[in-house]
Amino acid sequence: MKSLEHMNVNRRQFVTMGVGSVAALALAACGGSSEGGSADDAAGIKVGLICLHDENSTYDLNFINGFKEAMETLGVAEGDYMIKTNIPEGQECYDAAAEFADAGCKLIFADSFGHEDYMIQAAKEFPEVHFCHATGTKAHTEGLDNYHNAFASIYEGRYLAGVAAGMKLQELADAGKLKGDAPKMGYVGAYTYAEVVSGYTSFFLGAKSIVPDVTMDVTFTGSWYDETAEKEGANKLIEGGCDLISQHADSMGAPTACETAGVPDVSYNGSTVDACPNTFIVSSRINWAPYYEYAYNQVAAGEAIDADWTGTLATDSVQLTEVNEAAAAAGTQEKIDEVKAGLEDGTIHVFDTANFTVDGKALDSYEADVDTDADYTPDTEVIADGYFHESEFRSAPYFDLRIDGIKLLDEQY
Repeated sequence: MKSLEHMNVNRRQFVTMGVGSVAALALAACGGSSEGGSADDAAGIKVGLICLHDENSTYDLNFINGFKEAMETLGVAEGDYMIKTNIPEGQECYDAAAEFADAGCKLIFADSFGHEDYMIQAAKEFPEVHFCHATGTKAHTEGLDNYHNAFASIYEGRYLAGVAAGMKLQELADAGKLKGDAPKMGYVGAYTYAEVVSGYTSFFLGAKSIVPDVTMDVTFTGSWYDETAEKEGANKLIEGGCDLISQHADSMGAPTACETAGVPDVSYNGSTVDACPNTFIVSSRINWAPYYEYAYNQVAAGEAIDADWTGTLATDSVQLTEVNEAAAAAGTQEKIDEVKAGLEDGTIHVFDTANFTVDGKALDSYEADVDTDADYTPDTEVIADGYFHESEFRSAPYFDLRIDGIKLLDEQY
């Protein structure tokens, strides 16, 4: 079986400065001790956020909104937090991180996978600063006290969004409004990476739990943000007979294509109901505010930041928007609540191996490349107790299986 882990450009990464040293510097400025500090002791700690795109990207906007929310909750003055947008996944990221460090920032976050190597470069040069990177893979093997990765179990949010999709498909089937003999979904992805594969597979399995005969076509744009390509991809899927569309790409291209065509849509990273009132059903997203607050408070207390932090439903890091009753099937919110309770109490597992096959066969063993190396060698057994343990051995997704029922129309790496 071909592994997709070598394409695991989970481009979404975070960076946070070294906790103990940051806190020590900040506390020293206040005449305090680095032992047993509080949030009040951290007054004056400057924080920076590096974004791949700007507010026009739903992905980056989600990070920005969470950052501002956290800073307000923490009581960080406007002059003590800074945001740099449209920073490419190249040397520009290191330059931005170094500028933040030179400006006195002691905690620096970055939001895109391709930022990782440049954040690590900055972490090595500025050991007194903590760097936190979203969806990165290297913190747990780099061994730097001031470099950290973070992500969330968003596959659970995707699964819940898939449940909402399944409810809509069942409604269409009951009304005789499916385009074909069986329900068919379409999915617009950015790249054929594990982060995207994990997301579309969990979404599909959520829908499959409601309509077992569902299938799904996936097309990739080769970009995290390309409104034209995303719209064209959605239109291709609609023309191919898809009854509902979802996405893992960052523009309004797919949702607006669905609104124009009158096709139900499940978006990502936030509600699109204002622009798509007739077709938007629900959206899953990672709420980054808990992580920002956690990292900041660890610095304030002089405590270590986890090398690899995974937010969950329990930490309120995985969220769904309000269901749009105008487009969703009746009973959708009640079903989401029921399934969410099962995920939280462990009676439901997203990647339960009883619910999918690969090449017609059930799996009882699979090694993933968790400790990423140059050859992307599988190194960790990830199936146990009847399910694939996603985001438990590291925060960034490593589910890369191609399961039956999902057809890739193309690939982009």
